[in-house]
Amino acid sequence: MLVNLKEILEPARTGGYAVGHFNVLTMLMARGVLEAAEELGAPVILGIEEKQLSMCPLEDFSYFVLPLAKRAKVPVAVHFDHVRTFDRAIEALKYGFTSVNYDCSEETFDENVWRVAELVHTAHAYGAAIEAQLGFVPEAADVRGGIDPATFTDPEEARIYVERTKVDALGVAVGTAHGEYLFRPNVDYDRIKAIADVTKLPLVLHGGSGLSDRDLRRAIQNGVGKINIFTDINIAGGQGVIQALGAGKNLYTDILPYVAHSIRVQAAEKIRLLRG
Repeated sequence: MLVNLKEILEPARTGGYAVGHFNVLTMLMARGVLEAAEELGAPVILGIEEKQLSMCPLEDFSYFVLPLAKRAKVPVAVHFDHVRTFDRAIEALKYGFTSVNYDCSEETFDENVWRVAELVHTAHAYGAAIEAQLGFVPEAADVRGGIDPATFTDPEEARIYVERTKVDALGVAVGTAHGEYLFRPNVDYDRIKAIADVTKLPLVLHGGSGLSDRDLRRAIQNGVGKINIFTDINIAGGQGVIQALGAGKNLYTDILPYVAHSIRVQAAEKIRLLRG
C-alpha cells in the first residue's frame, strides 16, 4: 500500500529499527526490492535521485513505481531524493510521490531553513512528507581518506533547524559518503545519538551501501531510522549479469531473471539486517 513517509519512519524510530530506501531505476529493480520486502513483511521506500533522471525521467518512474506501491502487500513510500529546486519537488508531489528529500545543504543555514520550510508547508497540503539535509555528504569518489568532521551536522544547529522547518525526517552528515567507498568510513555514532536526542526525529543515513553490518546496527541503535541503499543493489544487478553470462546465457531475456534474483537477494539481506 502507498503511504506517507512518516507512517513508515515513526514506528521505526520508536521500535528501534530502520527502513531501507532503495533507488530503483527500472521496473525490474523495483519489483526485485518490493518482492524482498513482501517476503519479509517489511515496509520499504522506493526512490530515485534527481541526478538519475537522465536514466529514468521522473514521469516514467511515477508510471511504474506508484502502481506497484499501491498494489503492494506492505507499506511503501515513494521518494524523490536530493531534489535541488522547489519546482522539481512540486512536480514530484503532483505525480503522487509521498516524500521528497529537499537538499539545500549547500546553501547557507538561513537560506536552507527558509527554502525547506516553504516546501514543508506545501508538501503537507499534498499529504506528503519532507526529508531535509543538514551537513555535507560527499561523493565517495571525491574523497581520498577520511571526511572532514567540520562538514558534519552540528546537533545544536539540527535542533534549531528542525524547530524552524518542521521537517518530517533529517538527513545527517556523520562520516558516510554516496557511492562505492574507496576508504573505510568512520561513522560518528555519538553525533548521531546527540542529534536524535535533540530533534526527536527519524534520522536518515545517506551512503548506506558498503557499510559493515556492525556499522549499520550501531547507527540504528543511536537513532537512524532510514538508510539509503543503491550501490549494493546496483552491484548485485551487475553480478547477476556476470552469473548469467557464466551460465552460457547470451540473450537479454535470459539474463534478466539472473539480474532480478540477484537484486532481490541483496535487498532481502539488507532489509533483514535493518529490521534487526
